[in-house]
Amino acid sequence: MAKKIAVLGAGSWGTALAMVLEENGHEVRLWSHKASQVAEINQQHTNKAYLPKTILSKRIKAYQDLASVLEEADAVLFVVPTKAIREVARNVAAYLTKPTIIIHASKGLEQETHKRISIILEEEIPTDKRTAVVALSGPSHAEEVAVKDLTTITAASTHQESAEFVQDLFMNDYFRVYTNQDIVGVELGAALKNIIAVGAGALHGLGYGDNAKAALMTRGLAEISRLGVAFGADPITFLGLSGVGDLIVTCTSIHSRNWQAGNLLGQGKTVAEVLDKMEMVVEGISTTKAAYELAQEKGIEMPITAAIYKVLYNEADVKEAVVSLMTRGGKSEGH
Repeated sequence: MAKKIAVLGAGSWGTALAMVLEENGHEVRLWSHKASQVAEINQQHTNKAYLPKTILSKRIKAYQDLASVLEEADAVLFVVPTKAIREVARNVAAYLTKPTIIIHASKGLEQETHKRISIILEEEIPTDKRTAVVALSGPSHAEEVAVKDLTTITAASTHQESAEFVQDLFMNDYFRVYTNQDIVGVELGAALKNIIAVGAGALHGLGYGDNAKAALMTRGLAEISRLGVAFGADPITFLGLSGVGDLIVTCTSIHSRNWQAGNLLGQGKTVAEVLDKMEMVVEGISTTKAAYELAQEKGIEMPITAAIYKVLYNEADVKEAVVSLMTRGGKSEGH
C-alpha cells in the first residue's frame, strides 16, 4: 500500500532515497531550505549540484515549506547533516499532528553532547508525535543507488514492527533492507567509520598502498567496536552492514566525501583548504572530535582516532601521525 513519505534533505543521499521510495510507488515529498533547489527539482527534474547525471521522476515533488511536506505524512525521513538534526526535528515536532514513524539516514554524533541522532530525535519530537525512531544505515553511495546498483542496508530500531515497516517501504530488486534491533551499534558504526575513512584517504594521498589501507580498516574496526561496546552495542553488529560493510565502502571509494577529504589532507592541504574545496558536509571531521572526546571521557584507547584528531584539530603533520601509530609499543591483536 502506497504511503506518504516526507524526505527532509535534498542532498545526494536524500534525493537517492526519494528515488527508491518513488519507484516503490510511494508519494514522496522532498524538502529543501533552498528555493532555487526546489525550483530546479520541480521544473527541470534534476538536482545537478548533488546528482548531476540523474533525471528525477516528475512524481517527486520538492517543497520549501515544511508544513506542506509533513501534512498527513506516514513517515518522516531525516537526511540532513548531523549539525542540523536538532533544529529541524524541533521544527518538525511543531507540525506533526499524529504519531508518525521517524526515520533517519544521517551518520554522525552531535557536537558538545556527543549524542547519537536517534537520541536527539527522541528529545525533540514528543512521544505522542512519534511511533518509533528507525536508523537507516549501511554501505551505500547515493551515486550508485541513483543508477539502481545493488545495495543492502539496515533498518535499526528497538521497535521491531517499525523497523519492518521501513524495510517494506524501501525493499525492491536492487535495494535490500535487513532489520536490526541494535540501534546503538548501527548508529555508532555509521558515525565512526567516517573517521577511519578520513584516515584511509590520507594514506592514499601520502602514497601508501593496500597493505596500509587494510591495516587501518582492520584496526579501525577494533576501535569502533571498543567504543560501541562501552555504550551497550552488540559487538556482532560491527561485523554487519552498518559496521564492516559501511567501513569497506567508505574507505575504498572515491565517492566517499570523507575519503576525499582525507586524500586532500594527505596531499598536503590544510583542514581549512579541504573544507573550502569540499562542496558537501564532511561528517568525519566533526565526528572525529566527538569520538575523541568520548574516548577521553570513557578512558577508551582509540589511537587511530586520536591521531586523526591531532591532524584535524592540532595541526599535526599527517606523515608524522602515521609514523607515530606504527611505532607504538607492541600489543596483542585482541586489544
